[in-house]
Amino acid sequence: MAFTTLPQARPAAALEALPTQCELCRQWTRGDALCSDCDARFAAPRWRCARCALPTGTAVARCGGCLGEHEPPWAAAVAAVDYGFPWDGLVAAFKFGGRVELAAPLASRLVRALTSAPPVDLVLPVPLAPARLAERGYNQAWELARRIAAARGLPARDDLLLRPVDTPHQTGLSRAERETNLARSFMVEPALRGALAGRTVALVDDVMTTGATLAAATRELQRAGAASVVVWVVARTPAPGTD
Repeated sequence: MAFTTLPQARPAAALEALPTQCELCRQWTRGDALCSDCDARFAAPRWRCARCALPTGTAVARCGGCLGEHEPPWAAAVAAVDYGFPWDGLVAAFKFGGRVELAAPLASRLVRALTSAPPVDLVLPVPLAPARLAERGYNQAWELARRIAAARGLPARDDLLLRPVDTPHQTGLSRAERETNLARSFMVEPALRGALAGRTVALVDDVMTTGATLAAATRELQRAGAASVVVWVVARTPAPGTD
């Protein structure tokens, strides 16, 4: 008796083919956390400052804040969405609720926002301190960074930029308090500094609020020899007083 061997589907492709429910409206969809209707409603692109990724009325290289005393140390920033409904809930579930499966849909929104972004040489996550990593079980920034790098055909590493000292949570702190809290909290692995020399680095995180964490990490990468640092985040917290 002859048997026909059926082709084996790749696990990821097989999972993407399965129907799932939209995280918001519970409508059936395939391969994503949001259905096409919710995606169109909540993930529509908008004009942002190219330096800090805050929403603007039109495309600008620098907003008023970036022209003043709060000019960030990185060269450019890209954000996929505003940190508000529904993304605040999805990011919280991904970051604190063990929902690692949300990394893929969140990363895909950022990949989409990077369509016209300048090229980079290397993708790095904002690291977690060892105690925080042990508590959480994974670094949400690395889960995003490695997927984004793969989608763009770039190398990604989580062993270059380190966070040896744990700092208190940043929630509720002012910009100045965050900067003090983060002073010298990052370091580049001394034996691997050569991997950064003269390279353009994309630094990935889930959310940018005041930018203090990303600024501290950027300055450490620059001290270690990176030629340029750009920031890629899934969500950007709107400036105080904006809707």
